Amino acid sequence: MSPGASDGLHTVGRWIRDRGRSTPERVAIRCDGEATTYGTLDARSERLAAGLRARGLVPGDRVASLTANRPEHVELLLACAKAGLALVPCNWRLTVPELRDQLGDAEPALLLVDPEHAAKAAELGVPTATLDREGLDALADRTRDGVVPAAAAVHEPVADDAPLLIVYTSGTTGRPKGAVLTHANCFWTNLALDRTVPIGHDDVVLAVLPQFHVGGWNVQPLLALWAGATLVLERRFDAERALGLIASEGVTTMMGVPANYAAMADAAGFAAADLRTLRSAVVGGAAMPESLLATFAARGVAIVQGYGLTEAAPNVLCLAPEDAVTHAGWAGRPYPHVEVALRDPQGGGLLEGPGTGELVVRGPSVFPGYWRDPEATAATFAGGWLLTGDLAERDATGRYAIRGRRKEIYISGGENVAPAEVERVLAAHPAVAEAAVVGVPDARWGETGAAFVVPAAGATVDPAGLRAFAAERLATFKVPRTVAVVEALPRTALGKVQRAALRERAEGTA
Repeated sequence: MSPGASDGLHTVGRWIRDRGRSTPERVAIRCDGEATTYGTLDARSERLAAGLRARGLVPGDRVASLTANRPEHVELLLACAKAGLALVPCNWRLTVPELRDQLGDAEPALLLVDPEHAAKAAELGVPTATLDREGLDALADRTRDGVVPAAAAVHEPVADDAPLLIVYTSGTTGRPKGAVLTHANCFWTNLALDRTVPIGHDDVVLAVLPQFHVGGWNVQPLLALWAGATLVLERRFDAERALGLIASEGVTTMMGVPANYAAMADAAGFAAADLRTLRSAVVGGAAMPESLLATFAARGVAIVQGYGLTEAAPNVLCLAPEDAVTHAGWAGRPYPHVEVALRDPQGGGLLEGPGTGELVVRGPSVFPGYWRDPEATAATFAGGWLLTGDLAERDATGRYAIRGRRKEIYISGGENVAPAEVERVLAAHPAVAEAAVVGVPDARWGETGAAFVVPAAGATVDPAGLRAFAAERLATFKVPRTVAVVEALPRTALGKVQRAALRERAEGTA
C-alpha cells in the first residue's frame, strides 16, 4: 500500500502528497530568495515523518516548535500530518515561565527550535532538536543515498479526527488552554475559505502572520499549498519589505491584522509602492478602521474583513469586499459549512431575526475541545454550539457585527490578552495591592492594555518601573501601555471590579 493510501479522506498529509505527485516542479515556497518546490517539500516531509517515527514517536504524540516563520516549519507540520503527530507551535514572544507552563501542559516528545531561540529553549527543560535545514536532515535519519530505513518507512493510517495542531489561546481565567484542531477541522475551514476568498494555482500568497497563530496556517498558507499556489513566506513582518515583495514577487493576495496594514500605509514607500498585482487583502484579529479601509481602497486593493477564533479553526464570518465601505465595522455573513446563531446571554435560548446576543458557532471546523481540559471544554459548549463569548448584532439580511465581549479578553495586534494573567503579574509587585486591566481602542494595534493599580500600604508605585517589572515576566504585547495609580478600584455591590467604568476612564469618556 502506498504511503497515505489508507489515511482519512480529509488528512492534510494527502494535500502535499497530491501536489508532490501532480506538480513536483512548481514552486511551493519562496523565502529569503530561496525556492522550495512541491516535489521537494513532499519528499522532505515524508523523510522527516519517517525519521520522527524512527526516533520512537507514535501517533498522538506532540511535537512542539519555537521558531520564526520558515520553510522548515512548514515541512515539520506536513511531517507531523503524515506521521499522525500534533504540532504545538509556541509563541516565541512569550517569556520562559510562560513557555514552561505551556510545554508542561502539552508534554511534547520533542521541541524543535530555530537557532535564534536556542538560548531561550535551553531553559525549558524539554528534549530539543534544531529547526533548520541541517537539523531536519539529521532528524530524517537518511542514509547517504536518501533512502529511509524500511522499519521507519512503515506508514500508519492517520484518521480525520486525529489532532494536527494544538494552539494555545488565552482564556478568561488567564491560564492559556491548548485548542486541539484536527485534520478535519483544518480541511473544512480551508474549504470554506476557498469557496469565499479563492486561491488558485497561479496565485502568489504573501504570508506574514506568525506560524504560532492558527491564522498563520489556516488563513491562506495551507490553502495555498492545497491549491498549488506559491507561498512567499516572511520570517517576520516588516512593512517596507512587504510593500517591496508585493511588487517583486507579483503578490496577488495576503492576510494580516489591522496593525500590519496600518504599518504599511504609514511606511515611507507606500505612496510609490506598486500594488497592481494585489487583488485582495484579508484582514482579521480586529475590525479595520474606516480610514484605513479607504486608504487601501484608494490604491485599488479589495479588503476582505471577517471574524474568527482559534476554536473554530478560525474562519466564521466574512464580509464581502463590496460591503467593506458601506458596512465598515461589520464582520459579515457565515462562511460555507459554518452555522452561526445568537444566544440570549440571560436565558440561553437562541434568538430569531435581527437582534443582539452571544455569537455561537457549530460545524465541522469547530474544534473538539481543549487539550486535557474537559471542564473548560464542557464550559465552552452548550447544546452543541461553541460559545464564543462575543456579543454580536445581526441585521435583517443575516449580516453580523461584533459589538463587544462577554469575555474580558482583548486583542492587541492580533494577539489575545487575558487581563487576569496580566493582573496576577502586576499584583506580584511588592508595591501593588490590587490591579485591574482593560483593553482600550488603539489606532495601530486594535486594542492595548490600560492598567489601574492600588498601592500597597505605605508604598509608592512607579508606573514606568511597574511596566518594566511586567516586561520581565510577560510578552511585550501583554504589557499594559498605560498604568494609572488609583486609591481604589470601582466595584459593584458584590465586589466585582466595574471594568466598564475603568474602560471609560481609560478612554477619557468618564
